[in-house]
Amino acid sequence: QFTEEKLGQAEKTELDAHFENLLARADCTKNWTEKILRQTEVLLQPNPSARVEEFLYEKLDRKVPSRVTNGELLAQYMTEAANDFGPGTPYGKTLIKVGETQRRLGAAERDFIHSASMNFLTPLRNFLEGDWRTISKERRILQNRRLDLDACKARLKKAKAAEAKAAVTF
Repeated sequence: QFTEEKLGQAEKTELDAHFENLLARADCTKNWTEKILRQTEVLLQPNPSARVEEFLYEKLDRKVPSRVTNGELLAQYMTEAANDFGPGTPYGKTLIKVGETQRRLGAAERDFIHSASMNFLTPLRNFLEGDWRTISKERRILQNRRLDLDACKARLKKAKAAEAKAAVTF
């Protein structure tokens, strides 16, 4: 039936226009959700190898190891340099103050990434892995049922035509 429809040799039962609109909106929602999810992941973790590593940890159901942010790393360097120069020197005091501020900024960045992942990315993933799979499954079932219906209609049409031909010959 599917092949005959594609070749234009069979009639296709059209679905309700409102339902077709819902299917189109569902496809659009899925496509935009995937794009937004990917771009947000890139924004939160610009390093592609780190994203792959996090993805693997997620798939293996393991805890992603804590990673030092660039701000925290800079803070660590500044603090070490301040200790090297001497915390009593003007340069050392400045490095300690700026290093502490960088440490807090790095911690805030880490909290933001965690919060964005939990509160924004998780619902998007849940939609794609849960709701969208259900929609796709139900769509395939509906498509198969429609094909079965159309095949039955075609057989009925052929049977009626054969019956009419047999009635004419008698």
